[in-house]
Amino acid sequence: MLLALSALVLASCGKTDRQTIQGKTEQDEIAVTGKLAGRMERVLVQEGDLVHKGDTLAVLDIPEVEAKKAQALGAVESADAQYQMSVTGATRNQLIQLNAKKNALQEQFNYAQKSVDRLRNMVQDSLVPQQTYDEAYAKYQGAKAQLDAVKAEIADVAHGVRGEQQVMALGQKNRALGALQEVGVAEGERYILAPADMVVRSITLKAGELALPGYTLFKGSVPTSTYFRFTLPENDLAKIKEGMEVPVRIVYLDREVPCRITRVQALASYANIATAYPDYELQQTLFEFRAVPLDPAGVKDVFTKTTVTLSL
Repeated sequence: MLLALSALVLASCGKTDRQTIQGKTEQDEIAVTGKLAGRMERVLVQEGDLVHKGDTLAVLDIPEVEAKKAQALGAVESADAQYQMSVTGATRNQLIQLNAKKNALQEQFNYAQKSVDRLRNMVQDSLVPQQTYDEAYAKYQGAKAQLDAVKAEIADVAHGVRGEQQVMALGQKNRALGALQEVGVAEGERYILAPADMVVRSITLKAGELALPGYTLFKGSVPTSTYFRFTLPENDLAKIKEGMEVPVRIVYLDREVPCRITRVQALASYANIATAYPDYELQQTLFEFRAVPLDPAGVKDVFTKTTVTLSL
């Protein structure tokens, strides 16, 4: 009888020594923003919807993108034409005109060369003055220079312009293509996509309202990121340690969830605490720790901000 009574007293003392603290259910939150200014054209989800990564949440109306796209397309067409012309050279009609000019200059050169050959013998025999020969030789040199010039022009246009000019034309073409690609990226920003699997908690704008760059359009929470947050004064800090497994009780479900303690850290004096009516001395530092479920999928439907308890 005495042994039974002693065991009962020890069990009662053991129960009395245990401390139960309260905490809150939390989930990681996501803020979805837009990169460009535009009006909300369509909102495709509602608050409470579960969406997956890449799902379209809304569509923005951005008229400036269409205008820039038309400009970029025109610049690409113009730059491409300039580059093709620098590579292919002159057109067929231009080559016909240059060859006709070459033939005419060739005739002039041949005539000038014959005149110089005849006068060279005559001047040697003193049949004509030296000045007459010099004038004929000058005409010969002029005809030769004109013929050489048109031959060089034909060679240039037949094989394209200088390599430096081709490189410059190609650079302008690539720059225009880059501008068009940039417009394509901006056009894609019309669609507001979910960055991860999440539950939509709030929608800040309605259709027709103006969305500014960086403004939060949607707020959501990640269902698989559920954890439980507790606060503890420093005199009770020895009761926990990172990596320790503990059972957390979800009050409204009356169910215990196996968890592991993580992220033990000191709180600033102005921080929010999770434990209701904490019993601690004012000079003590408060610490926060998380209890992460061992099976995250088993608590993904638990409501956030609900009360949980932990016995230490």
